[in-house]
Amino acid sequence: MRAKRPYIVLSFRATVDAMAWEKRCIAEQIPGRLIPLPRELSAGCGLAWRMLPEDWECWRERFDPAEYAAAAQVEQ
Repeated sequence: MRAKRPYIVLSFRATVDAMAWEKRCIAEQIPGRLIPLPRELSAGCGLAWRMLPEDWECWRERFDPAEYAAAAQVEQ
């Protein structure tokens, strides 16, 4: 069995917001990937951006909180 590890998951209000986020992250080489919204999180459009907590610490100052609905830590 694979060991679970913590991730930061950003949820979005609409699918178009998640897709725009992915496009920006690819362009700026921000680590992470688009995933289905984890069950533990009930809000959002069904898509989320997952990244490692250490990457979140490096990048979060550059993110506008208005671009995503919420940020949460989950184990996957």
